[in-house]
Amino acid sequence: MRKVLPGSAFPLGVTVDGRGTNFALFSDNASGVTLCLFDRYGETELERIDLHECTNGVWHCYLPGVGRGQVYGWRVHGPWAPEAGHRFNPSKLLLDPYARMLVGDIKWDDALYGYTIGTGDDADLTMDERDSAPFMPKARVVAGTPLTATQHPRIPWPKTVVYEGHVRGLTMRHPLIPEQIRGTFTALGQPEFVDYLVKLGITALELLPVHAFAQDRHLVDRGLSNYWGYNTLSFFAPEPRYLGEDGLDAIGEAVDHLHQAGIEIILDVVYNHTCEGNHLGPTLSFKGIDNASYYRLLPGNGRYYDDMTGCGNALNTDHPRVLQMVMDSLRMWASVYGIDGFRFDLATTLGRRPTGFDPGHAFFNAILQDPTLGGLKLIAEPWDVGPGGYQLGAFPPGFSEWNGDYRDKVREFWCGSEGLLGSFATRFAASQDIFSEGRRRPWSSVNFITAHDGFTLHDLVTYNDKHNEANGEENRDGHDDNKSWNCGVEGETDDEGINALRRRQKRNLIATLFLSQGVPMLLAGDERSNSQGGNNNAYCQDNEIGWVDWSNEDSELPDFVARLAELRKTHSSLSRPEFLTGSRNEMGQPDVVWFNTGGERMREEDWANPHSKCLTVRLAPVLPDEPSLLIMLNASHVDVRFIAPPVRSGRWVAILATGGDLEGAKLGARARFTLPARTLVVWEWRA
Repeated sequence: MRKVLPGSAFPLGVTVDGRGTNFALFSDNASGVTLCLFDRYGETELERIDLHECTNGVWHCYLPGVGRGQVYGWRVHGPWAPEAGHRFNPSKLLLDPYARMLVGDIKWDDALYGYTIGTGDDADLTMDERDSAPFMPKARVVAGTPLTATQHPRIPWPKTVVYEGHVRGLTMRHPLIPEQIRGTFTALGQPEFVDYLVKLGITALELLPVHAFAQDRHLVDRGLSNYWGYNTLSFFAPEPRYLGEDGLDAIGEAVDHLHQAGIEIILDVVYNHTCEGNHLGPTLSFKGIDNASYYRLLPGNGRYYDDMTGCGNALNTDHPRVLQMVMDSLRMWASVYGIDGFRFDLATTLGRRPTGFDPGHAFFNAILQDPTLGGLKLIAEPWDVGPGGYQLGAFPPGFSEWNGDYRDKVREFWCGSEGLLGSFATRFAASQDIFSEGRRRPWSSVNFITAHDGFTLHDLVTYNDKHNEANGEENRDGHDDNKSWNCGVEGETDDEGINALRRRQKRNLIATLFLSQGVPMLLAGDERSNSQGGNNNAYCQDNEIGWVDWSNEDSELPDFVARLAELRKTHSSLSRPEFLTGSRNEMGQPDVVWFNTGGERMREEDWANPHSKCLTVRLAPVLPDEPSLLIMLNASHVDVRFIAPPVRSGRWVAILATGGDLEGAKLGARARFTLPARTLVVWEWRA
């Protein structure tokens, strides 16, 4: 008979010490817990061990002789009482919430559900007793030692340039990366990819979810897949498809290569919900371990979930053990894999109390005070689908936020919408009206024109309407209000006039992004005119629709992006540590001055003019040995005459333009200059 020792309730998950393994699982409402051991492939259940020790809601044991490589799962006993929020069912094998590595995939079968499917509206009230083990992934015992050797690059926020991409999508079509490693972490560490990011001027690679996630049954049934990965199965285990032959080591090696090149890695993490769905969803882990603790349930009716994510459920970060799990997960990714920051999906949900969103929630406080996490880059997606879900600007100091209003105003401005000068200028200047409280800084605003969710940059200037037919939902999914403009023809065209306008519009949008105060985030492939064929919701397209097309040669855009990134690096006026206020620097220059096309300071009536689509902004440097910059923008459909604002001496030299043969042109004080329609130009002051 196997020797079973009491073990310890801390830490949660599994801990290997060379002589055996400690197992610890939190379930406050369980009446019993069984540890199931499997063969190395996770196919045959070899042994069941009933745990007899429970301390502070944590069930635990120590098994001498069990070490790395052991495959295991849990069965949890307790009441089947959905109305009270309890869905215990020992017939269902459950994945350890702290699993560090998975064995096998979900094989969709009705036995994966805690209730009997197809028995009417009250089906979930009847417990199903079929064993789910043959269809479940299992956990493998691994060590918890660091897998990275490098230190965090610690790129200052003002100098950060973010590149958002997908582990698979970034390299699946990359011609210079060996085919056998494409779509894996190993590919991200290849010199061909790393060097490209360096030349582009990228300082941070933000990856869509890498936590292990479920391939949703309804997608599998339609021959599609969960490509983006926003349906987490395990918060500690990486998605197996991304590992390749090198296993977990591949993550650390890729991170090391990127760190050595001065590039940080930010993970998009989904702690707001899990893949177990609503009351009719499967029982895979949390739902069967302790449903009433892990999830937010409707007050007075625990059968149903308080779904503020639109995904069927929401994790209960009010519960200390759930908060502990999230914190343990974040610390693991930072300490073991060397991750430099996190972008929190639907972060409003994470800070919710029964009374609504609270920026003082324990979730935020716990992260900000943590010695491992508090100094990392923390980015919130500031919305969810619950009441009062849009919380842009409401997150505590220490968190930056995806600025969706920046995206919308910049898109509308370059589409030629009227009455936007004031709001566009405010977003261009890092949205001080949103982020100034609590002595927050300009980098609180993560600016973006496009992201994984929505049109790519090329599609933004090519399509007025979404074209999501490939998703199998009759084009009903995805946003309808894209604030896009196809430049006169829907879809691709051979009309060179329209294509030239589209190229100029792409340069306008990218230039605005990099010239704005705050942190620019570029969607991977936008600099190569990558297209999804008008699909603005490619969440299920793990194919050429969703992957970056590296053969799509756009000879000018990568160089254009690199020039803009270099401008931000060498001109402190574009990445200021403080908000623009009009105050003077040590040279006596106002940090910002806004001018109308006549070269005069903007007046109230200029800002209020609904027909004006032109603006000039002068930015003074932070450092005394740098020149001032003058940026002229003409978003109208006609050429417009500008007059250069006065300067005491010297002249302006055009160093970057999005259209026309303008670079190298010179302007003196009060000189007249005709700026072509839909064009932006950057001037540098020369003595």
